[in-house]
Amino acid sequence: MSLYIQAIVNGVLIGGVYSLMAVGLSLIFGVMRVINFAHGDMMVWGMYLSYWLFVTFGVDPYLSIAITATAIFLLGMAVQRGLVNRIVQAPHEMQILLMMGVALVMENVALMVWGPDPRRVNVPYALSTFWIGPIVFDQPRVVTFAVALILALGLFLFLKNTDTGRMIRAASDNRIGALLVGTDILKVFTLAFGVGAACVGAAGSLMTPLLPFSPSTGLFFTITSFNIVIIGGMGSLLGAFVGGLLVGVSESLGAVILVPSLKEIVSFVLLVAILLWRPQGLTGGRR
Repeated sequence: MSLYIQAIVNGVLIGGVYSLMAVGLSLIFGVMRVINFAHGDMMVWGMYLSYWLFVTFGVDPYLSIAITATAIFLLGMAVQRGLVNRIVQAPHEMQILLMMGVALVMENVALMVWGPDPRRVNVPYALSTFWIGPIVFDQPRVVTFAVALILALGLFLFLKNTDTGRMIRAASDNRIGALLVGTDILKVFTLAFGVGAACVGAAGSLMTPLLPFSPSTGLFFTITSFNIVIIGGMGSLLGAFVGGLLVGVSESLGAVILVPSLKEIVSFVLLVAILLWRPQGLTGGRR
């Protein structure tokens, strides 16, 4: 029983980062109805930037979050301004092809700059733990979960309580209505894409002390993000947060019930079950 409780605790802690990662993807889709297939590669770029700051200047990954989030925010705005704006009204097939092309370019640029070998940020406290009864808590995971929770809460408050956030929500709910009241939709699109990218950039910094990464890791993060937002409900930020926790717990339990290399099977079984029971996702609207 302690083993399963330990697995659930570990799943919740890693699920916090999954939630922050998926919230960014859900925000972009909810506002623009564009599926960002380069989402995972943006996260990997955030991880490499955090790694470079650590090995070059000794900046702790948790302290470099502001830098990586800002850098990926600007990258997201540039991608949206230069590329995505041109295909917002295009069929989904064209959107998918464009964003897959962006993902391939980003992956290969990272491969040319950093090479194919896996990297990892080896912080001094990587193996620090503390116990509560029979359950051991990994200090980096606890800090990562707390920071991810604070950032996700900050995003929710930004969208709910600021004029800019209300403008983004208005454009998401009714694009025509937002245009009629004078909202600059293109500006909202650029900001929303940038904020979504910033979320995944911050998640990249949080993830660097936890696992090794390489340019090809972006595909895993993209697939995981899609899995989460589909389970939670496409375009729902609350759904993305809940879905991230569920996927984190399901993968952690899968590593115990099966073997670690097959842990993703459990999360995909969960995805299929949700699609059969509630195709719109846990917090989605009507069918």
